Amino acid sequence: MDKTPLPSVAAPPYVCDHIPIQAVERMIGLHDPLVQGYFKLSGRYGHGSCTVYEPTGERWKVMSVLLTSRAWVGNVDEEVRLGALRLPQIVPGGDGYYFPYQYDKGSDHEGHTGAKATLVRGDAALIISIIRGPQGRDPGADVVALMKLIGPKLTVAASPPSPSPAKGD
Repeated sequence: MDKTPLPSVAAPPYVCDHIPIQAVERMIGLHDPLVQGYFKLSGRYGHGSCTVYEPTGERWKVMSVLLTSRAWVGNVDEEVRLGALRLPQIVPGGDGYYFPYQYDKGSDHEGHTGAKATLVRGDAALIISIIRGPQGRDPGADVVALMKLIGPKLTVAASPPSPSPAKGD
């Protein structure tokens, strides 16, 4: 299993046009995963999703990324108060949280790790979930690292700045 940290710069090849495949493969511990989804970044607000599945066997969903405009994802301060960890500053005007977790014995995901990170900026939310990560990697560090890689481009596209008032208004 590859314990190498995720790259600090996004580089091709990508899945869903914006997520580096090298980062995905390290996070989930699988090569050549099945991928479905897209992100639409043109127009007033960006949106989309990308879902990653095991390439063989039962083809479990192992990871997902969701970009939405106008999402209610809860209060970041409340999530941190309840035990989530606050994301480092990733984009101006953004705030977020993450939490790693272990699955209970007897779960369909037993033997795997998981983590979820949510970055909120304006009306946009970017949510990254590792559903079936490999043992031996730090899923919390992985979701934070991927958020740093893709968060700036995707959240800024999904929540453009408010127009400035014209001079003299």
